[in-house]
Amino acid sequence: MPSTREIEIRVDSTPSYSSLLGLYAAVGWTAYTRKEGIQNLEEAIVNSSFVVTAWDGETLVGLARALSDDVAILYVQDILVRPEYQRQGIGEQLMAACLARYAHVRSKVLLTDDEQRQCAFYEKMGFRNTRDVTSTKLNTFVQLDGVD
Repeated sequence: MPSTREIEIRVDSTPSYSSLLGLYAAVGWTAYTRKEGIQNLEEAIVNSSFVVTAWDGETLVGLARALSDDVAILYVQDILVRPEYQRQGIGEQLMAACLARYAHVRSKVLLTDDEQRQCAFYEKMGFRNTRDVTSTKLNTFVQLDGVD
């Protein structure tokens, strides 16, 4: 159960490896927590252009990370909040920190599952699905190893 303390948002702090594993496992992101992916998680965080975290005391409850050239593109790679802390505005604070840091960057991109709650969240944060952009024709292309 979440505490009644204020959630602290920290910019560019690198959580401990065990805190990262706990957070990613809590949201079921097994690509990072399976044996073959574990060693990559900490390196992925360290190599990110921008990391923002949410803390309840010493407990890591949320994280967002971004990759950017700081000119033309921002790619939001991960944004996650422990399930028991969701729907409290923490994800919004994390995304807002990423968007504020890269407000001057023209293109802001992310990939997400086709789940209604996730789509609604990103739309609320100002993102649009490329299929809904009508003034400019856009396509999104990806290569995902191990996924059809």
